[in-house]
Amino acid sequence: MAEAEGAGAEDRKPKSDEAHSAFSVPPGMEPEVPEEDQPTSEFARPAGAELPAAEPEGSAFAPPATYSAQHSPPAYTPGQGFPVARMKESPWQDRMRTMLRMPVDVRPVPDLVQKPTEAGPAVGRVLDLTLRIGELLLAGGEGAEDVEAAMFAVARSYGLDRCEPTVTFTMLSITHQPSLVDDPVSANRTVRRRGTDYTRLAAVYRLVDDISAHEIDISLEEAYRRLAEIRRNRHPYPGWVLTAAAGLLAGAASTLVGGGVLVFFAAALGAVLGDRLAWLCAGRGLPEFYQFVVAAMPPAAIGVALKLTEIDVRASAVITGGLFALLPGRALVAAVQDGLTGFYITASARLLEVMYLFIGIIMGVLVVLYLGLQLGAAPNPDEVLQITSRPPIQIAASMVLVFTFAILLQQERSTVWIVTLNGGVAWVTYGALHYAGGIPPVPSTAVAAGLVGLFGQLFSRYRFASALPYVTAAIGPLLPGSATYYGLLLIAENRLNEGLGSLTNAAAIALAIAIGVNLGSETSRLFMRIPGAASAAKRRAAKRTRGF
Repeated sequence: MAEAEGAGAEDRKPKSDEAHSAFSVPPGMEPEVPEEDQPTSEFARPAGAELPAAEPEGSAFAPPATYSAQHSPPAYTPGQGFPVARMKESPWQDRMRTMLRMPVDVRPVPDLVQKPTEAGPAVGRVLDLTLRIGELLLAGGEGAEDVEAAMFAVARSYGLDRCEPTVTFTMLSITHQPSLVDDPVSANRTVRRRGTDYTRLAAVYRLVDDISAHEIDISLEEAYRRLAEIRRNRHPYPGWVLTAAAGLLAGAASTLVGGGVLVFFAAALGAVLGDRLAWLCAGRGLPEFYQFVVAAMPPAAIGVALKLTEIDVRASAVITGGLFALLPGRALVAAVQDGLTGFYITASARLLEVMYLFIGIIMGVLVVLYLGLQLGAAPNPDEVLQITSRPPIQIAASMVLVFTFAILLQQERSTVWIVTLNGGVAWVTYGALHYAGGIPPVPSTAVAAGLVGLFGQLFSRYRFASALPYVTAAIGPLLPGSATYYGLLLIAENRLNEGLGSLTNAAAIALAIAIGVNLGSETSRLFMRIPGAASAAKRRAAKRTRGF
């Protein structure tokens, strides 16, 4: 009996401290929560409120009819994501340019090419190497989009994802953000010296190509060593070869516009003297504007001297030949290319540079022409435009002009012959359209320049190199030397309206060259497989809108 009572008492004892808690709810009782303390949703319908009438179709508050995961409109990102673009089989220029044009959040994950160290990629050194390579390319005259593509290729090859390179006329910068929660790392570099050396440009392209190749292992130390060798390498041609090439270029240009043997040697002598004076001014630290002013004076002075001696030669061809060696066609093509690819700040700066150099040429020639008119020289403006058609001589002169222009640009010997052939094809096309077909100079020049850009781009893709060595010298015979001199001569004779009209025509021809070259380069994409082109049609949401 005592044991039973003890067991009942044991059952009535609390099994834990929770039974004595003041906050425990007794069995069978529910707590009453005050109405104001009950949680409510801002989307809940108040008590007693009726459901609103259905919105008419097309209302801003009505849900779209196709708003579902299975039947979403094509403007939205599909649930399975975008198709992956296969890019390994394409040249690195096309791969990087395609990814740069993509939004950051849809770019493919970088395919690690170079092996990083155990501690991961050295972010600071990779960014510094990227900026140094971009500096050499931009200083050599490469377009802003191609410079960004090369910088992007180097950064991704060493494992840096989420990189954004930015290129302007004098400043390069790159930003790397390791992740969404880490602070970004930025670096920049200023381009202070510019020079024309396409051999160095080709060497930098080979370095970027090797860094981007899967079968070649290049460490950061090896890349820095090769970059230092590229900087230390001397120019492929000595100074006297460049001076002789400038003389031959002017002589060939004077023959192209109707000059004879005497005019050839006179134009060559004037260009040689102008080149030496420009080198002297450069050695004294004078800006490039004054170098062009001085370089334009000797050919003009020799032309005026021939006119004063009353020798029966085309003195105007001497001055025109000297102008061909000075017109900044390379900078103009790069400026228009940057503008058409969306780099408007860089394009504006390059066009401003072209304008200053062109004004320097005008000042140098006008000063000499004005002095010649005061001394009694009576040049015939109509003589400038009376160019007789001599197809065999003009074709040979155009090829000599391109050959010497390529030497002045410090091109590799293996590319000189290719660009010479490209320039010959351009002049044959221009001659067939203008002289034989009677088509005006501007459209004829645009078509010939388009062929230059097309063949130059195809050659560069075949060799995985820059297109500049295959394009820049080839446009030499198409430069508007005659129209420029004709306008300057009319201005010197105080026929201002006619002179400005001729200079406007020269500017139109120059723009036709630049636009034609860029259009030919873009046309070459029809013959090449561009990575991601098939999936680009499905990325409608990434297209830029118009009018909003």
